[in-house]
Amino acid sequence: MAYFSPPLLNSASPWATTNEDLQALYDCPYTGAVTVRTSLLGGFNHDDTIHQYAFLTGHKTFCTSSNKAVETPKTPMEHVSSLNTLGYSEISLVPYLHMVHEIRRNDKMRFQRMKPFIVSVSGQAHDIVECYRCIHRMNHESDAKILMEINLSCPNIVGKPPPAYSKTELLEYFDALNLDHQRNIREYENDGIEVGIKTPPYTYQGQFDDLISALSESTTRSRRCPISFITATNTLGNCLVLDSTEHSTPPVLNSASGAGIGGLAGAALHPLALGNVHTIRRMLDSHENIRHVSIIGVGGVSDGAGFCRMRNVGADAVAVGTAFGCEGVGIFKKILEESNARNAPILSEGGF
Repeated sequence: MAYFSPPLLNSASPWATTNEDLQALYDCPYTGAVTVRTSLLGGFNHDDTIHQYAFLTGHKTFCTSSNKAVETPKTPMEHVSSLNTLGYSEISLVPYLHMVHEIRRNDKMRFQRMKPFIVSVSGQAHDIVECYRCIHRMNHESDAKILMEINLSCPNIVGKPPPAYSKTELLEYFDALNLDHQRNIREYENDGIEVGIKTPPYTYQGQFDDLISALSESTTRSRRCPISFITATNTLGNCLVLDSTEHSTPPVLNSASGAGIGGLAGAALHPLALGNVHTIRRMLDSHENIRHVSIIGVGGVSDGAGFCRMRNVGADAVAVGTAFGCEGVGIFKKILEESNARNAPILSEGGF
């Protein structure tokens, strides 16, 4: 598995959309990798009027559309949550790969470091295979280290429930990747790229069982598990925040359906994210054929204490979304300095 040093990075989010966003994350000495916002092969029809996000601090909302300036909450970050009705990036996969290539090519320190990129993608199984091929070709043609994260967990796409809730759908993706893996061995004479999946928040044991069963069964169907890492967890869907300043209490956000229902992240998600990471790690470790799978823990980490909690429950690396959106790249320095002050061995032993 790729080594992230430090084991801290951003999650796929609207604050990792543009070339400027990615360059700032790459240049930050306190990130061990850079995650690119989830993209599709053909791009996504982004609309500011329905694809939005808000920062929440108690009863007060700091609301923005996805391309407007953000007012930073004055409340401590450990109390800040977010809600979004976003879809995917309007920038498609191939332009993102060119951005990654240029950032890496222009890096004056490229011979002294190799900060990986995680390119997050989504789509149907056949689309993901094509994404895999595109990323593999870029890895083969450049000196960039690129991993692929398959987002099987976005709760905001109307009519498309997250595939990661279904064992049958998970296996469809795993089988397609394993089949294409054999083609890549023949074509490039190597083992291809490292692939992970981003999971939704699981709330009962049967959902965890389906995930672990699909991963384990993939090794018996093709003699290998195509997944190297799991990013846990994405936002919690079907959440609604109302504007209490209005008499009619309309939703804070608009959405494709008009209901303003979206995905919850940040502080409110943290306990559920910790539980997901803990349970997935414990279940992976109980199966010899998949215990090699690493975990990137995501959900409500905004300080050194949260980083340490996520590492203690089994995360090999920790990703930050809401707090990064609020505070910018400076949040990573804050988290690492606080974690070092609290528990230096956790960081010094880190890596992914």
